[in-house]
Amino acid sequence: MSKILVVEDDLALSAGLCFVLDDSGYLTVPAYTCQTARRLLKSDPFDLVILDVNLPDGSGFDLCREFKASAPELPVIFLTANDLERDELTGFDLGADDYITKPFSVQVLKRRAEAVLRRGTRKTGGDCFDDGFLRLDFQALTAIRDGRKLAITPNEYKLLRLLTANAGAVVTRRLLLEKLWDNGGNFIDDHTLTVTMNRLRAKIEDAGHSYIRTIRGMGYVWMGARS
Repeated sequence: MSKILVVEDDLALSAGLCFVLDDSGYLTVPAYTCQTARRLLKSDPFDLVILDVNLPDGSGFDLCREFKASAPELPVIFLTANDLERDELTGFDLGADDYITKPFSVQVLKRRAEAVLRRGTRKTGGDCFDDGFLRLDFQALTAIRDGRKLAITPNEYKLLRLLTANAGAVVTRRLLLEKLWDNGGNFIDDHTLTVTMNRLRAKIEDAGHSYIRTIRGMGYVWMGARS
């Protein structure tokens, strides 16, 4: 059973969302403030966060930035009255899987939550990805393409882990730059990230197998799905 954190300060709306999602077989936990959401995210595992932007004690954008820093794989759907394009782009830059503006259809929200959670079931299963052509084992630090073992660097493994953990969702360049550093402890710059990504693609992809998609101006999406 998927567990969903609903961060919404409108008590009636929160109750309605939780009722519909619970009735659909999910387990929901409501939070009405950033403080409560932070406490719950630290103490309990969740499969999805539905997050308002305008909260009584802070911004949902800031809250998302906080928990994505330690749990980049945790899916997020923003649900907000902030309908300006710059707000929507901010949400996606922070790693949102979807951005829904109010007023909205509860049934549409439910379907979008289903889609996000379904993508989660196609993730690596934690420490492995295997679609029959490419196998990645992040615990053993091995990569095999079409039966041939690949030489993958530590930073390339970090890239692969972040991308596969967020399969189907945009992983922003900013997040990747924050998470990567070289063996000397120096942070990777933007140019080095591009070079590393191109080198990684050359190693794992061929004409018939494409795994990493570039979203111009935003970041990258892992498109692979296990067979």
